[in-house]
Amino acid sequence: MSTKSKAKGTKAESDVVRYLQQWWPAAERRALSGNKDKGDVAGIPDVVVEVKAAVTQQLSAWQRETMTEMRNADAGACLLVVKRPYKAVARWDAYFPIAFLPSDWSLIPEGETSSWVRLDLLAAALLLRAQGY
Repeated sequence: MSTKSKAKGTKAESDVVRYLQQWWPAAERRALSGNKDKGDVAGIPDVVVEVKAAVTQQLSAWQRETMTEMRNADAGACLLVVKRPYKAVARWDAYFPIAFLPSDWSLIPEGETSSWVRLDLLAAALLLRAQGY
């Protein structure tokens, strides 16, 4: 990874951490964990947060990575945050696996449990808080 893209990712992670600290004051950037990565943000109990700031969208790969990190952290929920150029952090895209949303999901066709939903980061943070995280 080039120094420029690494700096871009670090800034995006720091921006997300500062934003999330209004609900979770202990939120902080997570130290790298090698091949057992547990996400980019620590300090939100039982939640893995992965942050991406790439120009090229690779949602499927990022979703798989986020799920792997959730398993590595033995967490109960995960959130993928994708930077939106020229938008405030509150309006960046946030993706959840549909199974983590509160509702009766019996109407979801079989095999669709791997679907993800997109919210903005503000809505995702409020949803996490409402679910007790």
